[in-house]
Amino acid sequence: MKTLRNLLLLTAVMLAGVAIAFYFRPQPIENRIALGEQLGGDFTLESVQGPLKLEDYRGKVVLFFIGYASCPDICPTALAVASQGLHNLSDEEQKEVVGIFMSVDPERDSVEKLAKYTAFFHPNFIGATADRATIDQVVKQYGAFYRMVDLEESAMGYAVDHSSKLYLINREGELAKALPHALPPKELATEIRNLL
Repeated sequence: MKTLRNLLLLTAVMLAGVAIAFYFRPQPIENRIALGEQLGGDFTLESVQGPLKLEDYRGKVVLFFIGYASCPDICPTALAVASQGLHNLSDEEQKEVVGIFMSVDPERDSVEKLAKYTAFFHPNFIGATADRATIDQVVKQYGAFYRMVDLEESAMGYAVDHSSKLYLINREGELAKALPHALPPKELATEIRNLL
């Protein structure tokens, strides 16, 4: 009887833990925007050209992505899709769009490295980073996340788990939409045109 009581108690504790984890799980950005949560906003990062301020791109549509240059899959996929999406636009439309890639790994990603990395994908893309406090603030502003993961058996030392959204910022500097990183390029081009 004592064993049965202990099993029931353990089951109740586990169910309570699952319920608490479900209640406090991070909400998808779309839900947070739909609920009226104020996401997005200005930021200042460092690029190879010096300070990069979002407010300096008022009047343009901004594609904003959070990641790191050593990312093996999500970041290069997202930047390739974004590049193809831009190539679906006319030359005149492309002049009205800029891409900003913010690295959350400033220890490995210098502004020079980020400039080369982003230029590989499209000339309209700018790589930037910042100090840890600024990075954390921007990540919070955009409802994103990242965390360092130790890789004991790897020469890299660590990887970075991070959110994989492509953020569309309208001409007024407001977060308009968060899109999947692997959205088909033609759909991305349509989303950009809707903001031009």
